[in-house]
Amino acid sequence: MSAQPIIWQTLAQDEGARAGILRTRRATIETPVFMPVGTLGSVKGVRFEALETELDARIILANTYHLYLRPGVELIRACGGLHRFIGWERAMLTDSGGFQVWSLSGLRRVTEEGVEFRSHIDGSQCFLSPEIAMEAQAALGAEIVMAFDECPPGKSSLEEARRSMELTLRWAQRSRRRFLELQREGADAGRTQEQDLLSGAQAQFGIVQGAIHLDLRRESLARTVEIGFEGYALGGLSVGEEKGAMYEVLAEIAPLMPADRPRYLMGVGTPEDLLEAVAHGIDMFDCVLPTRTARNGLAWTSRGRLNVKNARWARDTKPLDEECACAVCRRHSRAYLRHLYLAGEMLAAILLTHHNLFFFLDTMRRVRQSIRSGCFSRFRQEFLERFNAGLD
Repeated sequence: MSAQPIIWQTLAQDEGARAGILRTRRATIETPVFMPVGTLGSVKGVRFEALETELDARIILANTYHLYLRPGVELIRACGGLHRFIGWERAMLTDSGGFQVWSLSGLRRVTEEGVEFRSHIDGSQCFLSPEIAMEAQAALGAEIVMAFDECPPGKSSLEEARRSMELTLRWAQRSRRRFLELQREGADAGRTQEQDLLSGAQAQFGIVQGAIHLDLRRESLARTVEIGFEGYALGGLSVGEEKGAMYEVLAEIAPLMPADRPRYLMGVGTPEDLLEAVAHGIDMFDCVLPTRTARNGLAWTSRGRLNVKNARWARDTKPLDEECACAVCRRHSRAYLRHLYLAGEMLAAILLTHHNLFFFLDTMRRVRQSIRSGCFSRFRQEFLERFNAGLD
């Protein structure tokens, strides 16, 4: 096999929180890190140039389910892999599609072999298995790929959660086996240096399931670690359970995850959720929240949430966030952004997306700095006091 796919190093710890470096063949990523979601190979509402030069995003996430359906992984492979297809030169992680099969497919049938489902695009009959998901992710060529899992609802009964967890573990074994076969096939093919950069060795993360049942989560973690992955993720949180239950799982399970591997919390979340997870040692996050809420007129600020549709901002000449250094806050007022949104101008979503991503990425930058300085607890307390204080 070619060079080590990722290199992980912890640089500093402050109680449970940790700051580190994740090196891939395309980027050096400081952690804890928030990964903007580029589901279809596009982070909605922002150009890649802005992600690179103004927001300094080192890694983004794309989704196998969506790309498998449209435009299709064979087309992307023919265009040189996902990085070349979309024009993104930095690191990328691809989700396996298990969550989307659960959340988007109204009609699905789960079997031992995989999942039969109808496309949310045209209703056509489709099928995903651990092997197909790994083959698709190999074709896409992201640096980090995810094992194929089943995501149970957050409030699943103990019996339902155990059945789902056992299936996820069997799928994890199959995902790992096919992943390693594909990596060996790629190495045996004698890739050139350029080919290795385009679609070379990948790292694979296993996913811990078990809903809100702590005994199942502990068992899932132990058995997933036995299989052996380059990193580990907590899945199946923020899917309908109470926030307190999610925090209980984080507090119990995150510190038990291998300390010498990256720890990833999937699909979470709000600034409060990120800080809670960082406190328990989580390194990586993704969520559609900053981009999706921007398209609905919501800005995230150091003083909490700001809905630009609110009439109180009609004559407000202040920026979205007076403490924010993003290009939007340096140039535009709340009143103008409200006008754009109410007028149906696409620029409203573009500007709000830019601001929201800056806020999330800058918050994580400040989190990393506080951990390295040994003052994360104080930073977290002050951040939350200000965030919950409300807007002027």
